[in-house]
Amino acid sequence: MTKAEQQQAVAILVPGQFNDHAVGRIDRTFSRAWIERPDASLVTDEMRRTVRGVAAFGGINAALIDALPNLEIIANFGVGYDSVDARHAAQRGVMVTNTPDVLTEEVADTAIGLLINTVRELPRAETWLRDGSWARNGNYPLSRLTLRGRRVGIFGMGRIGLAIARRLEAFGLPIAYHNRRQVEGLPYEYHGTLKGLAEAVDTLISVAPGGASTEKAVNAEILSALGPNGVFVNIGRGSTVDEAALAAALAGDTIAAAGLDVFADEPNVPPALLAAPNTSLLPHVGSASEHTRRAMADLCVDNLISWFSKGRALTPVPETEKLKARS
Repeated sequence: MTKAEQQQAVAILVPGQFNDHAVGRIDRTFSRAWIERPDASLVTDEMRRTVRGVAAFGGINAALIDALPNLEIIANFGVGYDSVDARHAAQRGVMVTNTPDVLTEEVADTAIGLLINTVRELPRAETWLRDGSWARNGNYPLSRLTLRGRRVGIFGMGRIGLAIARRLEAFGLPIAYHNRRQVEGLPYEYHGTLKGLAEAVDTLISVAPGGASTEKAVNAEILSALGPNGVFVNIGRGSTVDEAALAAALAGDTIAAAGLDVFADEPNVPPALLAAPNTSLLPHVGSASEHTRRAMADLCVDNLISWFSKGRALTPVPETEKLKARS
């Protein structure tokens, strides 16, 4: 049997809906298995025997990993992998990969667009034109907020945070950041606590990953520290925000406005945030261009191909980067 034939015999489980380009490449290269959703109870006996890889948008928990005794690799579609139990995978000797870098610029572009929409109310101004209000009632009211004179804080100075910071430099805005640790060589002011960052700026952009360490990190205390002229933008993970506290802060003028691309229970958005007139809300479209999603799909599948043909992953996550392929 040739290497290509051996690879074609490898079964890759794809739970639920998946990127069409990725599915096409998997079908041409491997043998694809499918279940309706990532649920261990849906795994068949044949899958237990044959599945050696998983390609998914996330949602891979310990139970599903344990249900696949021959599993070698989980290729996560997306840079965030907090919904994959990577620690358990590492304990089981299962590689986990994600798709960094290829979406960095797209998400950074979205963050800047969302910030401008939030501050200058551009979606509402477009609605004013489209519904005839401009012709009937005259010019759209002046926006209360502006980017001029703002100080921006970035929560999470990774690849995407840095790309956002570089764009904001072109706007002439001073930048500060909070991370678990200071990034060597960056010219931006570092704050050791999120509260310290919020107190020092009036515009907070969250690019922080999900997980227990960041659960509801942006809470009432942080929003209060941001102040009544404050603008909060979240392009990272919805779980990092106490959404009830955010809704209260917006309603009570604790902060001025918020722009959100992510939510804690997607696609369900809290009614209080939907009703707030000082929000700009997007349906998690940070990386959602055909160009970028295709690049993410290619990297996801390339990780599978590299693992089963060369015994190494291209973009392993930190928890599993030292794992080696099974002989």
